[in-house]
Amino acid sequence: MKLSWRLIVLWSIPILVIGFFLWQGTFSPTAGMGNNSANTKMTYGRFLEYLDSGRVTNVDLYEGGSTAIVEAVDPLDRTLNRWRVDLLPANTPELTTKLRDAGISFDSHPPRNDGALWGFLGNLIFPVLLIGALFLLFRRSSNMPGGPGQAMNFGKSRARFQMEAKTGVVFDDVAGIDEAKEELQEIVTFLKQPERFTAVGARIPKGVLLVGPPGVGKTLLAKAIAGEAGVPFFSISGSEFVEMFVGVGASRVRDLFKKAKENAPCLIFIDEIDAVGRQRGAGIGGGNDEREQTLNQLLTEMDGFEGNTGIIVIAATNRPDVLDSALMRPGRFDRQVIVDGPDFKGRIGILEVHARNKKIAPDVSLESIARRTPGFTGADLSNLLNEAAILTARRRKEAITLLEIDDAVDRVVAGMEGTPLVDSKSKRLIAYHEVGHAMVGTLLKDHDPVQKVTLVPRGQARGLTWFTPNEEQGLITRSQLMARIAGAMGGRAAEEEIFGNDEVTTGAGGDLQQVTNMARQMVTRFGMSDLGPLSLESQSGEVFLGGGLMSRAEYSEEIASSIDAQVKALAEHGHNIARKIIQENREAIDRLVDLLIERETINGEEFRQIVAEYTQVPEKEQFVPQV
Repeated sequence: MKLSWRLIVLWSIPILVIGFFLWQGTFSPTAGMGNNSANTKMTYGRFLEYLDSGRVTNVDLYEGGSTAIVEAVDPLDRTLNRWRVDLLPANTPELTTKLRDAGISFDSHPPRNDGALWGFLGNLIFPVLLIGALFLLFRRSSNMPGGPGQAMNFGKSRARFQMEAKTGVVFDDVAGIDEAKEELQEIVTFLKQPERFTAVGARIPKGVLLVGPPGVGKTLLAKAIAGEAGVPFFSISGSEFVEMFVGVGASRVRDLFKKAKENAPCLIFIDEIDAVGRQRGAGIGGGNDEREQTLNQLLTEMDGFEGNTGIIVIAATNRPDVLDSALMRPGRFDRQVIVDGPDFKGRIGILEVHARNKKIAPDVSLESIARRTPGFTGADLSNLLNEAAILTARRRKEAITLLEIDDAVDRVVAGMEGTPLVDSKSKRLIAYHEVGHAMVGTLLKDHDPVQKVTLVPRGQARGLTWFTPNEEQGLITRSQLMARIAGAMGGRAAEEEIFGNDEVTTGAGGDLQQVTNMARQMVTRFGMSDLGPLSLESQSGEVFLGGGLMSRAEYSEEIASSIDAQVKALAEHGHNIARKIIQENREAIDRLVDLLIERETINGEEFRQIVAEYTQVPEKEQFVPQV
């Protein structure tokens, strides 16, 4: 296995440190005794006793007489051993005379100078090797993004640059957003054939802002533009401009536009521009000065004194409400392209794109999938087909069938399937709760038709009732909102009528929250209450610091009390409607509950047929898509 230079250098540093200390130990002056050294030490007094008793046979003096290696006979086992004795250099002449008088062989060894030489060389070589290893490490790291060697390059732009962006995405791969795609195709034509527009006095747009919720395809559109235009393409995220160092963001903006001017005509794509383009001066106690400097530099580069001829800036955001007004004006972002979620026809196109590389059974209709998925974005539909493919592989099937599609829709919308409930009082109570929702929704003319009732747990829900909304319904009437409130109250009403007030459960918590939100919007936003046609709250519930946090409601406490009373009245009215329907159709509900407990799932058509046997089901306007 081939090791990287970085790993080798990192391991070499501790090896050098250990080697240095071993070197110091090997070539220290005390290590100059060679093979004559002894591990056992003897005191100077004991040495004199051995010397007087005639046990000493040989003495070697080292280090100027400060250390001696003594050979003597051990009095215990009568063997000849070696000891080390620490002497005082002042006593060396006296000891020498005593050894000579006793006739003991001794020798004096002069101190070695090579230990000091090797110690000096070790102290010199080790720092040189360490500095060299660190230099090599930093040099290797300088070629890596974000490495230590990039410390002096933090003011450089981090935009990815491609002379001809090979994204693998063209406009044919983008479906469901035809209006936005048409707008951006003009941008590509501007770059490829500018004479068509300059001949009639038109100038190339300076900026295009893509606005839409997450997952609708804003970044995919930018990839398609890059793939179609055939011009230099810079791509960067808004968060990559702002750093902890003051002035870095503005420096990166200048560097980005400098490179773009050198490669004009070209495209710059800034994803999530709200990270750097938020309103200046917003926030408690002032704004972020570094971010505002970055925004000021971006405003100057897009439309300042010098200009940026031949550079088109494309930006994407899902928070246009927080962007600075100077950034949104014509001359900087000349066009604001709204990218909405796809309609029925758009969803079919998106499914056709994502179904190209998947094996789908011949009996599966993409139109039926599109009809079942109102409100799905392009990312949701891509995830849906991927989940269906995973389920197909898990079940060891060769192609995706309608069963996998249905299970994938349920998984994407409600979560992973849980363990089925056992036949108990809890399961029967949940069945009555779900049938209550479905019964009220079926018998109210203005409610969406039931698609499916199930007791299969998914996510946090122990049971689910699905409704199919009418997609062509752009506006919602008051009667439709009241029908939705009554339908949401159907579960709680069924619990009260069947089991009594003492046995109601927490299962209606989410329903009650939904009812309260709808009723409050009817009162404060849509003017559908006794308070009259008044709009008392903003259309956006999101709070932006400096914009909505510090503002207070502009109505009195008396009006606030009236709002609460109207919300309560609307919720109680829907509750009464639901209880009346449950009371009048108890026999049908009991039969549906028994069937639901037995089969765990009832589809909408079968549910309506059973209800029609007991009472008249109102005819509802069904959504018939036009392909």
